[in-house]
Amino acid sequence: MSVVTAILVVLVVVLAVTFILYRSVQIVPQASAQVVERFGRYRRTLEPGLRFLVPIADTIRATVDMREQVVPFPPQEVITEDNLLVYIDWVVYYQVTDPRRATYEIQNYVQAIEYLVSTTLRNIVGGMDLERTLTSRDEVNTDLRDALDSATGPWGIRVNRVELRTIQPNRDITEAMEKQVRAERERRATVLQAEGVKQAEILKAEGDRQSLILKAEGEAKAAELRAGGEAQAIKKVFEAIHEGDADSKLLSYQYLQMLPKLAEGEANKVWIVPSELGKAVEGIGGAFTRMSVPGQPGGGGGGAENGQADGDEGDEPASPRGPRPSTAPAASIPATPPQDRPPTGRPRRLSPADVLYGTDDE
Repeated sequence: MSVVTAILVVLVVVLAVTFILYRSVQIVPQASAQVVERFGRYRRTLEPGLRFLVPIADTIRATVDMREQVVPFPPQEVITEDNLLVYIDWVVYYQVTDPRRATYEIQNYVQAIEYLVSTTLRNIVGGMDLERTLTSRDEVNTDLRDALDSATGPWGIRVNRVELRTIQPNRDITEAMEKQVRAERERRATVLQAEGVKQAEILKAEGDRQSLILKAEGEAKAAELRAGGEAQAIKKVFEAIHEGDADSKLLSYQYLQMLPKLAEGEANKVWIVPSELGKAVEGIGGAFTRMSVPGQPGGGGGGAENGQADGDEGDEPASPRGPRPSTAPAASIPATPPQDRPPTGRPRRLSPADVLYGTDDE
């Protein structure tokens, strides 16, 4: 055997050993699994790590990703119970739990999941109207997940979640829904505005009522206090009159002073003279007459006799009613009216009518 032949044999042996070692040693990555067949028949499932195979006899049929997968699907046309067309797209979250079943029980489990979701979704949404479909996403997701999980269990696949991303009605239905929503919002705004106006009117009426009540209470309290004050004043005046022992002349004079006040006011068109006026005037006239007649108590005199009388009366004790009136000459009351008296140089005498209504000279 030549040297060249020996080298070739060695090279062939080395290549064979290298090939055998390469085929017999297998490194499985983390979160993955490999299905091994021996002579075309399932042998075992390789876990992550360094694994050895029988050269030529064992082959790798499939490598399965054991992580959770997320697969989006395109929109599908679905008809609701009220015969409205909507477009729904969804996302499926699944995970392979048995690599052997996922390899041998189903040919393409991703496509199988898509078709299964599509048919199941048509069955679920077909039993709902549009409004319920739009507001029952969680219910639809739960029903889909339960249906898929029971169907994909024999395939070695577990469906974790199914999420509906979009539920889009056609354009006409969308416009009608927008109009409905707009009308509902306007109705609610009108109702809220009416409620606000109602509450404002109620509060305003309640405030007016409370204001009137407080005002009436204040007026009643003021009238009560005013009446009490007037009663106290009348009581004090009455007590002062009794303590001062006022005679009929003073009371008649006070009565005549109060008569003009009774006629005050713009609304007084007619004033009726009280019947007591004559008696009051007679009392005042009698007082003035006694003061003007000589020789009468309190009357005026022009001679020395009067002066002597005044001097004699100065020794008399003072009257308990106060100081005695002055003895200066006073005007007497004539018997004739003021307009008929003759012009004389003597002092003018006052009548009861002059005292009440005033004289022409004023």
